[in-house]
Amino acid sequence: MLKKLLHRKAMDQFVADREEPEHRLKKTLGPVDVTAIGIGGIIGAGIFATIGTAAAGDPTRPGAGPGLILSFIVTGIACGFAALCYAEFAAMIPVSGSAYTYAYATLGELVAWIIGWDLIIEYAVGNVAVAISWSNYFKTLVSGFGIIIPDWLSTDYRTAARIPGLFDTAPHIFGVPVVFNVLAFGIVALITIVLVIGIRESATTNTMMVLLKLVVLGFFVLVGWSYTKLDNFHPFLPNGWAGVHTGAAIVFFAYIGFDAVSTVAEETRDPARNMPIGIIGSLVISTIIYIVVAAVFTGIVPYNVLRQKLATEQAEPLTMALQYANIQKWGNLFVGIVAFGSVVAHTAVLLVFQLGQPRIFFSMARDGLLPRSFAKVHPRFRTPHVTTILTGVAVGVCAMLTSIDEMVNLTNIGTLFAFILVCIGILILRRREPERPRAFKTPWVPLIPILGVFSCLYLMLGLPWITWVRFGLWLVAGMVVYFSYGFRRSGLVRGPRVENTESSRNMKR
Repeated sequence: MLKKLLHRKAMDQFVADREEPEHRLKKTLGPVDVTAIGIGGIIGAGIFATIGTAAAGDPTRPGAGPGLILSFIVTGIACGFAALCYAEFAAMIPVSGSAYTYAYATLGELVAWIIGWDLIIEYAVGNVAVAISWSNYFKTLVSGFGIIIPDWLSTDYRTAARIPGLFDTAPHIFGVPVVFNVLAFGIVALITIVLVIGIRESATTNTMMVLLKLVVLGFFVLVGWSYTKLDNFHPFLPNGWAGVHTGAAIVFFAYIGFDAVSTVAEETRDPARNMPIGIIGSLVISTIIYIVVAAVFTGIVPYNVLRQKLATEQAEPLTMALQYANIQKWGNLFVGIVAFGSVVAHTAVLLVFQLGQPRIFFSMARDGLLPRSFAKVHPRFRTPHVTTILTGVAVGVCAMLTSIDEMVNLTNIGTLFAFILVCIGILILRRREPERPRAFKTPWVPLIPILGVFSCLYLMLGLPWITWVRFGLWLVAGMVVYFSYGFRRSGLVRGPRVENTESSRNMKR
């Protein structure tokens, strides 16, 4: 049994599986598309929503204040270590399973299942948080046009309980108030339709949204720069390094999108070249943008005011900063532009994450760890339509009924865990197969992977203990599913393993 749990799937077999006609995806993405997908997944809810919590803190965690700039740098460096490891794997194993595939090739089936199950938290649960945040910004945007969406149609039951009088104004069925976030469900449904139609259409839509949100963030920096005050940067670390550490753990949510780049490797024309460009390029560009936006944001709003406002209002940070600046001329227009940019940014993140999660399910089903019906490809659009629709329904329903509070922390701890396993995988593969051709090599091995492991673990320690408990319970549930289904139906049980030898590679050619 132990041998079966540690059984690895050969890299050559991954490549062979992707070429099966019934499982083949359309290869259409270039380096610009891949980089745009990374930026689309990175810049979104993190910079438009969690930046406020990271800077101000909450009753249980200290805020970073102006030290938020350092929080972004710390998190960017930690992600940089992981990105270099991801780039090596993505160029070497160009299939759509992301960290799940890399773990299967290096650490064995059990660890691969764990990381695949863990990635549900990163993508599906993360998208729930993004969809909820999207609905808040969308309400702000349309209210500027005089369109008021009732709270009972744009929030979840738990959040509604904190809004005075909402249960009294909401419609009732059998005496129970009807409260659900129809906005969050609607945007997930719309994106699911786009993703089923095709990867080319999805990538083009994402690129347009990326350009729009970069223009809006540039607009925020340009307008807000003249309202920043040096006095607001004192004290720079109001809660010491503890605030920076906590802030880094929170804003990690703003970085997880680069992982989604690896899920489209199977649909990229030249993955050996384009995947490292997309993964590393999108991370570097996004980190620079984050640091500049954080500097302007904390320079406009003093730490004490920020903490008070976010504790008493359900404010969206960047629009709140412009409102606090009290811009006399065109102020409302400027707020509306930033709200529009946030809606676009959130939509892009939803698109990228909803693109990534089904492809991980698709890879797991192709390996037999999930039902084979999940691995079906649409005969016309050549997209994994079954897993795309299932993911869309699950995320949409959860976004309609849950709150954003726990979602962000669960996403962060799940992603950090995945990053750690990818870094460990590089260490193992370099030792196990040092002569295997690598189009991109992680530099300074073993230093970079080791730094990646410890830096990600450091960020995990900045998350609340209850998040660790929930994460542990989620992994236990995953073990139940694996041993009751995947363990007996794995593709490694049904067929012989393809060895990682030069002869086997030649046969496949």
